[in-house]
Amino acid sequence: MSTNVYDPPTLAKGTLRVIPLGGLGEIGRNMTVFEYEGKLLIVDCGVLFPEEHQPGVDLILPDFEPIKNRLDDVVGVVLTHGHEDHIGAVPYLLRLKNDIPLIGSKLTLALVEAKLKEHRIKAYTLTVAEGQEEQVGPFDLEFVAVNHSIPDALAVAIHTDAGTVLATGDFKMDQLPLDGRLTDLRAFASLGEDGVDLFLVDSTNADVPGFTPLERDIGPVLDQVIAKAPRRVIVASFSSHVHRVQQVIDAAAANGRRLAFLGRSMVRNMTIAEDLGYLKVPDGVLIDYKKAQDLPDDKIVYMSTGSQGEPMAVLSRMANLDHAIEPGPGDTVILASSLIPGNENAVYRVIDGLTKLGANVVHKGNAKVHVSGHAAAGELLYCYNILQPRNVMPVHGEYRHLIANAKLAQDTGIPAENTIIAENGTVVDLKDGVAKVVGQLDLGFVYVDGSTVGEITDADLKDRRILGEEGFISVIVVVDSSTGRIITGPEIHARGFAESDNVFDEVKPKIAAALAEAAGNGVRDAHALSQVVRRTIGRWVNQRLRRRPMIVPLVIEA
Repeated sequence: MSTNVYDPPTLAKGTLRVIPLGGLGEIGRNMTVFEYEGKLLIVDCGVLFPEEHQPGVDLILPDFEPIKNRLDDVVGVVLTHGHEDHIGAVPYLLRLKNDIPLIGSKLTLALVEAKLKEHRIKAYTLTVAEGQEEQVGPFDLEFVAVNHSIPDALAVAIHTDAGTVLATGDFKMDQLPLDGRLTDLRAFASLGEDGVDLFLVDSTNADVPGFTPLERDIGPVLDQVIAKAPRRVIVASFSSHVHRVQQVIDAAAANGRRLAFLGRSMVRNMTIAEDLGYLKVPDGVLIDYKKAQDLPDDKIVYMSTGSQGEPMAVLSRMANLDHAIEPGPGDTVILASSLIPGNENAVYRVIDGLTKLGANVVHKGNAKVHVSGHAAAGELLYCYNILQPRNVMPVHGEYRHLIANAKLAQDTGIPAENTIIAENGTVVDLKDGVAKVVGQLDLGFVYVDGSTVGEITDADLKDRRILGEEGFISVIVVVDSSTGRIITGPEIHARGFAESDNVFDEVKPKIAAALAEAAGNGVRDAHALSQVVRRTIGRWVNQRLRRRPMIVPLVIEA
C-alpha cells in the first residue's frame, strides 16, 4: 500500500474515475466518489466511531475536501443501506449543499430523513428498489437486492461507456433470511454475463473461512436465554439492526414478556421500521419504558443501545449506575452484536461493570447471540466465480481484510495486477476494461466534537491524551519589563499529580536562575521567556518525577 501523495492527471475523455474517501483500512466512514463526463456520483456517506486514543470526539467523518469545490457537479448520493457507517455523515455533507439528491431504498431513506430532521435539513430523495434502473446524470444505475443485517440493502451497478462498476455495499448470502430477501445472485450472474469491469466488494469478513451462519439460528438461543432468565432481561444491539430486534420481540412475546425500547436512536429507528412494515410487533407486546418499571421483573425485556461500550449509550450508563434502570443480581444482559475493532476494551469494561453488579452477561463469546452481516470467504468466492470481474478493488475493511479479499479474488483466477489494494484517497481510472491507480490524495480525519466539525486536529487530541495521562502544570511569573528581573513568582500549580504543589519548591530557584540568565543575555520578549520557563520545569519534572505533563507558562511583564 503506497502512501506517497501525488496528484492524478486531468481526467481523460471516456474514462471513469473512482476515489474512495473513506472505508478503506477501517470499519466505517464508507464513501466513494465516481466521476464521469464532469459529473460526480457518491456511493454512501458514513461515519467512523472514535477509539480510546481520540478522547472527546463524537464522530469521525470522511474528508470531503476533494469535492468541496465541486458540489454543484454532484448528481446524487446512492445509499446502499441504513447503517450509520454508510449514512451517518449525510447531514454533514448536506450542510455544505442541501439539495444534493439522495437515492436509496424506502427504509434507508426513512432512516436518513429522520436523522436530517434533527439537523433541520429537508432532503431531496429518490426512492428505488431492487430491479430498478435510473439514469442519474451520465450514470446509468441498476439496483440489486442484497441480504444484510438490516432490511432493504441494495448493491448498485454503475454503467457508463467507460465500463461497469458493481459496488456491493455491505452484504452476505444468508440462504434462509428472516425476511425472505435473498442476495440476488441471478442479477449478479446477469451482470457478469454482460461484463463487470470493476468490482468494489465488502471485505469485512474476507479473512473468516467458510460461510456466515444463518441469522435464524439466533432466534432459538435468544428464546432459551429469555426463558431461563429469573428477572429482567436487557438486550443491547445496534439501533438499526431491525432483524435482531424482531427476534428479541418474538422471543419476548413467546415467553409472556413485554418489551420496551431504550435509547433515542433505538426508539426512532424502530418506530420507523414498524410504520413501514419492516418490524412486525404483536399486539400488546410494546410498552413505554416508564410504565414498564411497574411490571414484575420476570415480565419485561428492555431493548437498548450501547452494545459497543459507547460512554453515553444506555448500557454503559446502566453499568455505571447512571440510569433509571440499575442492573442487579438475577438480571440478564444480552449483547447481541459484534465487536467493532477498536471498541473491545470499552465493551469488556461494560461487561465487567455489569457482572460486578451481579448481572448475568450473555455475549458472542459465551453464546450464539450474534451472527455477522457480512459475507465470509466462501460467499465471496461464489461472487467472484459468478461475476468473473475484470478488476477487483476490495473495500469496507481494515488492511488485513482488504489483503485477504484480494487473495480470494486471485484464487479464482483474477490476475494479481487486476486486484487493486487501495487506501482512502487512492485515485483509480477505468477505461476499456483496464483499471489503474493514477493518483493518491492526502486525506485526513474530520472530527465532530460537540458542535464543531473539522476544527479539532490530531495535535489537539495529542494534548488531550497528555492531559489525561500525564497531568497539567501552570507556571505564572511577573517580570520587570526593563530589567527582566522577577518581581513575583514563580507560582506553580499542578493537576493530575499525586504530589502536592510543595514538591515544586525545589525547581523555583532553577526557573529564577534560568530567567536571570536569559535577561542577562538581553532577552525581554515575554514569549521567549515563557519558553525558558517551559524548558526548565519540563526538564526537571521529567528527571525528578518521570512525567511529561502539559506545561502552560505565563510570563507577565510589569
